[in-house]
Amino acid sequence: MKNKITLHIIVALLVGINGFAAETNQQNGGKAMDKKTSLGAEISLMTPVWVIGSYDKDGKPNMMTAAWVGICCSKPPCVTVSLRKATYTYHNIMERKAFTVNIPSKNYIKEADYFGTVSGKEVDKLAATGLTPIKGDHVDAPYIKEFPVSVECKLVNTLELGLHTMFIGEIMDVKADKTMGDNKEALNMLIFDPKQRNYYGLGENLGKAFSIGKEITNSQTNRIK
Repeated sequence: MKNKITLHIIVALLVGINGFAAETNQQNGGKAMDKKTSLGAEISLMTPVWVIGSYDKDGKPNMMTAAWVGICCSKPPCVTVSLRKATYTYHNIMERKAFTVNIPSKNYIKEADYFGTVSGKEVDKLAATGLTPIKGDHVDAPYIKEFPVSVECKLVNTLELGLHTMFIGEIMDVKADKTMGDNKEALNMLIFDPKQRNYYGLGENLGKAFSIGKEITNSQTNRIK
């Protein structure tokens, strides 16, 4: 069961890199020309919806929905979250050196959207949504009881990129609902399209990772034979 839960979590965290990247590619020598349309240097990648948990300097829990997120290292396991300095969460993470990544299911689409539309400077988001903040066991940051997956992260590095600052957090613990083992719907997470500003859910299982691609390897082997 633990392996199945881990697989669900890895799929959720990595789904951001399974968006689409539009680019123009032309092969020389009279070969086929790619018919993709260049969109220029703009953000067109679909990303997972992560809710970032933190405490402010007075100990008030806060949640913020972020889209510029992803896994950046396997050993030690690390994730990245990029935030603008203007956000409340930016200052909280700098103050506490910790944050959580909370992955909402489709059942909490309204709450996840709300967390990204108001500032913790002005309102108590958790009181407004009725969700329950729980203090992390390993880091100085809260996670959400009702969300199926929560990841506790210790801040290990920051990188100034321009408008955004990238926070690199080492994963200290991953918490998952016990019901996730064989329940495919337990982590029906949200995907965000920044261009159209729409949310989507995960689709069907299309194939086994590190396995389905072997069909090509086998076909090449058969040709050689």
